[in-house]
Amino acid sequence: MINIWEVNETSKMIEQENLDVRTITMGISLLDCIDADLEKLKQKIYEKITKKAARLVAVGEEIEMEYGIPIVNKRISITPIALVGGAACRSAEDFVSIARTLDQAAREVGVNFLGGYSALASKGMTPADERLMRSIPQAMAQTERVCSSINVGSTKTGINMDAVKLMGEIIVETAKATKEEDSRGCTKLVVFCNAPDDNPFMAGAFHGVTEADCIINVGVSGPGVVKTALEEVRGKDFETLCEMIKRTAFKVTRVGQLVAQEASRRLEVPFGIVDLSLAPTPAVGDSVAGILEEIGLESVGAPGTTAALALLNDQVKKGGVMASSAVGGLSGAFIPVSEDQGMIDAVNAGALTIEKLEAMTCVCSVGLDMITIPGDTPASTISGIIADEAAIGMVNQKTTAVRIIPVIGKGVGEVAKFGGLLGYAPILPVNAFSCETFVARGGRIPAPIHSFKN
Repeated sequence: MINIWEVNETSKMIEQENLDVRTITMGISLLDCIDADLEKLKQKIYEKITKKAARLVAVGEEIEMEYGIPIVNKRISITPIALVGGAACRSAEDFVSIARTLDQAAREVGVNFLGGYSALASKGMTPADERLMRSIPQAMAQTERVCSSINVGSTKTGINMDAVKLMGEIIVETAKATKEEDSRGCTKLVVFCNAPDDNPFMAGAFHGVTEADCIINVGVSGPGVVKTALEEVRGKDFETLCEMIKRTAFKVTRVGQLVAQEASRRLEVPFGIVDLSLAPTPAVGDSVAGILEEIGLESVGAPGTTAALALLNDQVKKGGVMASSAVGGLSGAFIPVSEDQGMIDAVNAGALTIEKLEAMTCVCSVGLDMITIPGDTPASTISGIIADEAAIGMVNQKTTAVRIIPVIGKGVGEVAKFGGLLGYAPILPVNAFSCETFVARGGRIPAPIHSFKN
């Protein structure tokens, strides 16, 4: 039973502390759409997406109205398109035409993003994988709602350095293809290690091949709620602090579980997972950096930042996992720069660098996220950054990712503006020393010794 105290508490979290369900994401398998004829393939893809997701936005809005819970985004994830399009696509342009079909379908059903223009290349690249990867710059430039992700490594397989090298080049090309919008195309492109099959958050969402034909995943977020709760335990010991984070994460996740169950019932689609990720927005008070500073740091980036983030991430998972029948996705704390006003302030103050952000990714939910760098950064340097992140994920058996934006025509001290949830970001300097010879070796970095568990 839900009592009036719980109702009032949830209402306060929504109205004053920026609690929201960040996304309802419908995962749709496109494996049954595979066809060697490109036009037939695109027609099957369009028909399945528009049929399965026809009521997704309307149902999300119904739940918002009935329960008073903000549901910010309604989204779709699909089977990685490199798998679906391999039989039909003979060129990169063929894949771009599928991207346009996906964009049209997303627009038809009213979702803001569709994820899954993806390839899984952690051990090697098929011809289809490579064609899709080479198509990304034009696909991102010619679509509004399509997001792309490439998995280049895993704990079990090691790191595919050929894919890493190529993705450094693709990121630069994507930046150039969308240079009139501060290289905005790169905000829709993520490079993963250990990518999860059930992540509802963009830009990295895709519908894994082991998933059901159609599912509902929900991503819930509440950094403002956690920060407010921690204000009650200022000066207390770490045990008290951890208990407060766990209790708060439990409450936030219960909201996500409620929305997920309702969406599942009304859409007659199985429930997948709730992803409890403290995903910030540019709104005042909705900042992961603010939580870390409430824990006791003068500024995020100060000594102790990585330890504070590790504590936060772990307690969020411990509290959330008890509040839902299935917690999955990424779940923990995101540290995007452009989407978090506290992170932006720390960069501007000189407290936060790309090297410190990399250290923080060892313990956060994902990785280097929404970071803008000078537009003249060499592709090999970007590949080196991807390799570093993939190594962190591979060795630590966790998901890591890179969503980095070389802003063409801009340099350190300037600002890139993306608007909406993507916010804005000061351009960070990168290490000027070259790693080109390292990246050019090619081949695969082997999996670590502890990957052998059979």
